[in-house]
Amino acid sequence: MALMTGEQYIESIAKIKMEIYIMGEKIDSPVNNPILRPSLNSVRMTYDLAQKPEYEDLMTVKSSITGNKINRFCHIHQSTEDLIKKVKMQRLMGQATASCFQRCVGMDAFNAVFSTTYETDKKYGTSYHKNFVEYMKLVEENDWTVDGAMTDPKGDRGLSPSQQSDPDMYLRIVERRPDGIVVRGAKAHQTGICNSHEVLVMPTIAMREEDKDYAVSFAVPIDAPGLLMIIGRQSCDTRKLEGGKLDVGNPEFGGVEALTVFDDVFVPNERIFLAGETEFAGMLVERFAGYHRQSYGGCKVGVGDVLIGAAALAADYNGVPRASHVRDKLIEMIHLNETLYSCGIACSAEGYKTESGNYIIDLLLANVCKQNVTRFPYEIARLAEDLAGGLMVTAPSEKDLRHPVAGPYVEKYLKGIDSVSTENRLKVLRLIENLTLGTAAVGYRTESMHGAGSPQAQRIMISRQGNLEQKKKLAKKIAHIEE
Repeated sequence: MALMTGEQYIESIAKIKMEIYIMGEKIDSPVNNPILRPSLNSVRMTYDLAQKPEYEDLMTVKSSITGNKINRFCHIHQSTEDLIKKVKMQRLMGQATASCFQRCVGMDAFNAVFSTTYETDKKYGTSYHKNFVEYMKLVEENDWTVDGAMTDPKGDRGLSPSQQSDPDMYLRIVERRPDGIVVRGAKAHQTGICNSHEVLVMPTIAMREEDKDYAVSFAVPIDAPGLLMIIGRQSCDTRKLEGGKLDVGNPEFGGVEALTVFDDVFVPNERIFLAGETEFAGMLVERFAGYHRQSYGGCKVGVGDVLIGAAALAADYNGVPRASHVRDKLIEMIHLNETLYSCGIACSAEGYKTESGNYIIDLLLANVCKQNVTRFPYEIARLAEDLAGGLMVTAPSEKDLRHPVAGPYVEKYLKGIDSVSTENRLKVLRLIENLTLGTAAVGYRTESMHGAGSPQAQRIMISRQGNLEQKKKLAKKIAHIEE
């Protein structure tokens, strides 16, 4: 198959019998659920755009493993050009969906696991890299969406995995068998997992020898026995159940997260990519985090483009597009957004080849990129809310707009400029609300803070990668300091 269409993707997900719990109810599939379907549509766009000739260079690529044409979301990066095109693709996807499109985590996990398994095998003579290459052939040929799962619940953050009072606070191996392993635990905040064909699990922190049962990486199908998903709440999520579109803000697209439980899930030997080699857990975490922090220089920028456009429209509809303070705020939003993009491109252009042959980003610049992402989208959102005005959060519902008695008053008193309908004015305000406060805010504002690690995680990496001692030497040389 190699490249699925969007319709084929939806059909493939509909065939998988999942165990999903949402708002106290068990469902078997996200395809027909009104809360979950917008997030499925966002993933579908990664397939739809790959079918369009004008996006072929960004959305597709020649496989380094088989030589076949594949979706870039399934690709093992072979050059800095690949890394740059990844960021550009992510910006395009953010522009197309104004939401999280959910395949980035899997793509970033592929590249981190690829190089880490190579180096693990080099030291221990294991077959993890061979296992993973064979797995990637399946991913590429079937054009799977794979959820990358790293974040454990963690329990008491002051204790290591093996010191927890409940040993399941970090996902672990509970049984080793001749034909594979059995794992137990959970992965939290799993974006888009109910829209995935497979899940690729990684450890969440560096490990010590006593934590070796927690140093585990593997892949299983989403319908593996013992795997279940509990969907997280989002602000305004029940608006999707009301039947209208205006109040949702972004009625077609969205994102979704889940607590994913592995209740004694069996993993066959050929799907195991790490199983106790503790010194490589930290390498895997660091490389995945670097790739994923690079990603935010693309995806958040694309969503930012939509938010800036919505804020500019709101100013137009309010009749103040030429006001100097309005222009200045829009310029500031663009400046911040393009700064994020610049960081994403920079860490890609400064990437380098690993021992395994794939390319990794400059880790320092990737962490600088994500550190900026923890700040700038908040300011962009604040400025968008400023330009939108208070009606963004006080507007009546779509049902009131359609009501025979209330509707005419809403039409009359909430109108802006004469050339734009009240309904269109309300639509753009609801879009801004959605992006800054509603369901999409999970994938823009809040995820900008905590996705790919909270701000302190990047600061730790910046400290490690910043080479302060070398900078001291430079200063001493310039000042002619001799010791």
